[in-house]
Amino acid sequence: MAADANANDLAQVVVLLAAGVAAVPIFKKIGLGSVLGYLAAGLVVGPFCFGFFADPQAIIHVAELGVVMFLFIIGLEMQPSRLWGMRKDIFGLGAVQVIGAIAALTSIGLSFGFPLIPSFVAGTGFVMTSTAIVMQMLQERGTMSTLKGQRIIAILLFEDLAIVPLLAIVALLGTGAAAADASDRWLSVGIAIGAVAALVLAGRYLLNPLFRVLASSGAREVMTAAALLVVLGSALAMQVSGLSMAMGAFLAGVLLSESAFRHQLEADIEPFRGILLGLFFLGVGMAIDLSVIAANWQLVAASVAGYMVAKMLLIYVVARVLGTCHAESLERAVLMAQGGEFAFVLYAAAVSAGIFDAQSNAILTATIIISMILTPLMVIAHDRLVPKKPPSTEGLTLPENVEGTVLIIGFGRFGQIVSQPLLARGYTLSLIDRDAEFVRDASEFGFKVYYGDGARIDILHAAGAGTAKAILICVDDKEAAVKIAEVVKEEFPLVPLLARAFDRGHALDLVHAGVDFQIRETFESAVAFSRETLKALGEDEDVADDVVEDFRDVDRERFALETVGGVYAGRQLVRGNAQPADIIAARTGRARAAAEEERHRREEEQAN
Repeated sequence: MAADANANDLAQVVVLLAAGVAAVPIFKKIGLGSVLGYLAAGLVVGPFCFGFFADPQAIIHVAELGVVMFLFIIGLEMQPSRLWGMRKDIFGLGAVQVIGAIAALTSIGLSFGFPLIPSFVAGTGFVMTSTAIVMQMLQERGTMSTLKGQRIIAILLFEDLAIVPLLAIVALLGTGAAAADASDRWLSVGIAIGAVAALVLAGRYLLNPLFRVLASSGAREVMTAAALLVVLGSALAMQVSGLSMAMGAFLAGVLLSESAFRHQLEADIEPFRGILLGLFFLGVGMAIDLSVIAANWQLVAASVAGYMVAKMLLIYVVARVLGTCHAESLERAVLMAQGGEFAFVLYAAAVSAGIFDAQSNAILTATIIISMILTPLMVIAHDRLVPKKPPSTEGLTLPENVEGTVLIIGFGRFGQIVSQPLLARGYTLSLIDRDAEFVRDASEFGFKVYYGDGARIDILHAAGAGTAKAILICVDDKEAAVKIAEVVKEEFPLVPLLARAFDRGHALDLVHAGVDFQIRETFESAVAFSRETLKALGEDEDVADDVVEDFRDVDRERFALETVGGVYAGRQLVRGNAQPADIIAARTGRARAAAEEERHRREEEQAN
């Protein structure tokens, strides 16, 4: 019997892994994102579809550790000073949004004809945004470290802080509130504060010495176990004291953010975080009770629409009132429109307090889950339908009858370095760049940079290309650099044209476009670095200079061959560390692949 049970457990693990591995790449490939892939996979293998699992709530309960570990990693990126700098967003923006959303969503329940207390609790559960979904989408969009991403994180942190008082309010509103003793409530608050203080003290005085001792033992697996112990122990301490597990993990991360072991901890936790977070989304997908939705589809649909629209409007209005631009306000409203995993806890507490019955809990849970499923779709629609806002040119100066000895197109880090010797010799510079924010910032460092696209002939004329003694292309966009070179050479063929190249292939493209001189942006720094390495290895300085100069000669010869015959023409001049047999095998493989590609091309031509 035990063997059968173990086999069944193993089969369920295999089903979970197979569902995630199959669904997520497909959904990401078609542009729907990993979160929606996990949710769909959970629905398919859950009890209300193929029925591989009977208790999705048990999986969600375990997989919430993924959210916990996610918050720990976020905490590792938040030094205390940085967190202190976010205090206005956490307690200002976060508080205004949460309180305003509670009022707005409570009114939705009242408009449906429900009593005040159930409407308040139902709306409050929907106010708490899904940390798992929002954090995952911020990470996938690459906006977690941006200012707008940090504001969203600040709001999520305030929502976590609000969990304890909201649970206390639900208990007071329940049918057993009269029996509650005031001293017990104050004791609960004191325990929560004491737990936070104890965690702060432990993080400040115990964790770093602990990891230092473990690191000296040289046992990598013990460090991993210690990292898990810190995360799960902090989460458990906060849960026992009445706070959220996620808040405990976040605090532990913040306390270790300035530790010398921060990167090691992040590397140890990351694999567990990814797997468990995916498991959480699978569990949420499994929890969709299709029978409840079918029996109450009108109420569920109205609730989802009402709550999401009201919450989006409230978030947008709060953001605009507090000075956020339209684009960021709209994006925040779309990202945070759903209910969150905390609602499951709050609604369960409401059932225990006699505020909800089992049917109401099932309907509200379905509402939350559907809103979580809709969020990735809404974000995709937002990204595709909302036009990208063009850069604001307000206050920027366009070039007009500018004259300079040298015209520099693109004034980033490369162009700035190039400008210094020229200015030191007294040459006048005409500078243009198409990055509006950079043009504004450059004035603070004493540069007059004009806003303009170097590929436009009218901008080139206005910037003085016709009278310049040299034109320098210093943009960091490969395609744009080639296009600018072609335009400049056609319109101003007699002006010397010099260009920054990204790599060897780009340098060849620029030569073919007509530039008079090009240099790979890392070439000189790499040559200098190699020279210093030779010296560090004990070579005489003259020997190092000779070796570097020989390399320069070989590289010039190789580049000349490549200019005529393509990037592989000079490969015989490259010194490699592979054995001759390996080189022959690699070249034979490429030759076979090229022959196969040519055969397919001919077959397609014959078929057409």
